[in-house]
Amino acid sequence: MMALSVSSVVKSLYFSGNNDNRYSHSASHNHSLKHNKSHLFPVSASLNPSPYIPKSKPQQQQQLYQPFRPPPSPLPSQFATLDTAGRIEVLANRLGTWHEYAPLISSLIHDGFTPPSIEELTGISGVEQNRLVVAAQVWESLQQSNSDPDVLSAFDTSGAEILYEIRLLSASQRSAAARYIVDNKFDGKGAQNLARAMKDFPGRKGEKGWESFDYTLSGDCLSFMYYRQSREHKNPSDQRTSALEQALKVAVTEKAKNTVLEELKGKGDGNEEEEDEVGRGVLVPVVRLRYGEVAESTSVIVLPVCKAEKGEKEVMEAPFECKSEGEFGVVRAEKAWRRWVVLPRWEPVATVGRGGVVISFLDARILPLKVNKYYKEEPILVVADRENTEVIADDGFYLAKVNGHEGLMVHRGLALKEDGVKESLGMVVLVIRPPKDDIDDQLSDEDWD
Repeated sequence: MMALSVSSVVKSLYFSGNNDNRYSHSASHNHSLKHNKSHLFPVSASLNPSPYIPKSKPQQQQQLYQPFRPPPSPLPSQFATLDTAGRIEVLANRLGTWHEYAPLISSLIHDGFTPPSIEELTGISGVEQNRLVVAAQVWESLQQSNSDPDVLSAFDTSGAEILYEIRLLSASQRSAAARYIVDNKFDGKGAQNLARAMKDFPGRKGEKGWESFDYTLSGDCLSFMYYRQSREHKNPSDQRTSALEQALKVAVTEKAKNTVLEELKGKGDGNEEEEDEVGRGVLVPVVRLRYGEVAESTSVIVLPVCKAEKGEKEVMEAPFECKSEGEFGVVRAEKAWRRWVVLPRWEPVATVGRGGVVISFLDARILPLKVNKYYKEEPILVVADRENTEVIADDGFYLAKVNGHEGLMVHRGLALKEDGVKESLGMVVLVIRPPKDDIDDQLSDEDWD
């Protein structure tokens, strides 16, 4: 009864003009009917009139557009001879393992079905259809790369959600990630964190501690992610310690473990050297924001934004304090403001308390750099601490407006002192450049003028 019922439903959906398929073309239905002569019955074009299609048009014009239908994935041998009704019945009843019946979804879409119509017939939502198809392709790539059969069999039940998360990795990375996921019994969230760590690791070259972690080892990649996240929290803090402990737990190489241990030991035992105000002003990181970095950050900060061309007045009027309150962490500012920016809670930003502000500049040539290749005409954001306005450090960088300049500029402390300037609008703690693809041009401390 089940097969008969599904067959009748399929016939009514497949040969009634496919009214639910907004992307199909009449030529596609004609093609389908030619290959299903045993089920032919009179069909009139008048049953599905369209005001957008002229009653008569040249045959050549009819073939100008054909809807794209992805080629179906190779079907497992046990499903290769099934007709449309049989494939739908397999999906509706989940007959077999998920990676065996997942290719049936692609074959139905290739035959003209849409995700909504497949969902109606099988109960598999559009989101789940996509996850199954992509995860099956990942599973197939693991099989072709001769992954351990024990690893593959571990994904036979409820493996689609996990394998879907490693879709963006290369074939070799997928094999390593799959083995690590099985050995450590990761769920979908764990697999997602691992995939992000492995994908993100090469782009972090030049960051603190990067060279101590081995790119070829999944555990070291994951350890570096936790190690990097620890610096988004204040030192000392429970969040920072927790991130470092996670990094130590998953680190593989001795070099990576030692790097994390050194960071843990220096978290508050009094052995690390205190930076004085002069030393604190010397190191001003210039970082390039990466796409998706804010979304992936475990902790963020919201700061008001001012335009450099508006001058000192806007900087002084910007809200001084912005707090999150309540169980939902609703952000409340002390006054209304029109422009805000959300940034990862990087270490330099986390050290800024009240008075943090961001100034947007139209291009990076306002920076006092001595390397000409970095004089780029690109917008930048400068994070300043308005609670540290006194010009103390000769090697520090400050936000100020001096004679001869129309708008705000970033100046070295020594230059301001020579001009007789003792107060600035704030000490510069970070410079942010916009995200770009395949860019590796981070500045070093020696690049500042």
